[in-house]
Amino acid sequence: MTPTPFTLSYLPETPSQTAGPYVHIGLIPSQAGFEIFENNFGGDIAGPDVAGERIIIEGRIFDGAGHIAKDVLVETWQANAAGRYNHPADRQDKPLDPAFRGWARTGTNFETGLYTIRTIKPGPVAGRKGRKTMAPHVSFWLAARGINIGLATRMYFGDEEAANSDDPVLGIIEQPERRKTLIAPRSERDGAIVYTFDIHLQGERETVFFDV
Repeated sequence: MTPTPFTLSYLPETPSQTAGPYVHIGLIPSQAGFEIFENNFGGDIAGPDVAGERIIIEGRIFDGAGHIAKDVLVETWQANAAGRYNHPADRQDKPLDPAFRGWARTGTNFETGLYTIRTIKPGPVAGRKGRKTMAPHVSFWLAARGINIGLATRMYFGDEEAANSDDPVLGIIEQPERRKTLIAPRSERDGAIVYTFDIHLQGERETVFFDV
């Protein structure tokens, strides 16, 4: 068959393009200095009516050369304190917290590179199709200039050693040193519980990312 403009074989591949600075203007405009939305999404999702232990998740994101990336969009998704997601697909027999949406969106600070999520510590959740229970964790998604496709990873809690050792996702990571890139140590600062989760995009300390 002779290729025509209407057959796929005739069409060349279009150039790829990274997520540019528009992600701030369109998704977190208040950080870029634009007041577009009446209600802005943000990194503080532990409102006064949310049940659970208040925590702060913070960290920096490093490129392959070890430099701090200061223009990264950060989204997180997690279960509530009982281990249930605020999503109709989650049919676990656990209480739903209507005050907790479980989803945060923020960006790294333009000057320091620090991102901050104020949330609650999630409970353990059932694996897919009700399989083996997963340790408490927070799912991350990153977008920035230089990244063609958003990067997905997870953060586990350093004070959940027993649950982490039995987690099915951590279990598929064979190298112990690579597994450690997903575990955030716990500390306390000014009475607040802080988990520090630095993410390395490339290099020897590259964080484990998932194809989802």
